[in-house]
Amino acid sequence: MPLAALLGQEPMELASIGTKPSVFAENTVLVGIRNLDQREKEQIRASGVHVFTMKDIDRDGIAKVAEQALALASRGTGGIHVSFDMDVCDPTVAPGVGTPVKGGIDYREAHLIMELVADSGQLVALDLVEANPTLDIRNTTAEFGTELALSALGKGIL
Repeated sequence: MPLAALLGQEPMELASIGTKPSVFAENTVLVGIRNLDQREKEQIRASGVHVFTMKDIDRDGIAKVAEQALALASRGTGGIHVSFDMDVCDPTVAPGVGTPVKGGIDYREAHLIMELVADSGQLVALDLVEANPTLDIRNTTAEFGTELALSALGKGIL
């Protein structure tokens, strides 16, 4: 819903605030999509945003998908905002999320995305969302999120 509002769609109570749209569809990229209801599918198709599903990741690899996503998101902009939904990850690496679905990205894929974000030099804003501490197991998801933020901000292996 927040992204739909930023794109100038709905709910109109939110979409009508400020400049419309606040975010352009041609610079909006969704990565790791694997579980949508029918209405979400229709809205995404109609929105004009770029989508890379888990099938795309499986077929082309996370590096290629992430590089394409970064190129699309940063084209003609002053930088990118990354909103990382922790539930894009497989529940084996991020159990503390509101909508855990098998078949998400794994630990290294998530870090590679964030490392490529850092390498791009385009990051101007970052949020990690959809973590639910009441569902977490021994703080696994929270610690993983912290590690991902550090990777996005430039913490490297060497």
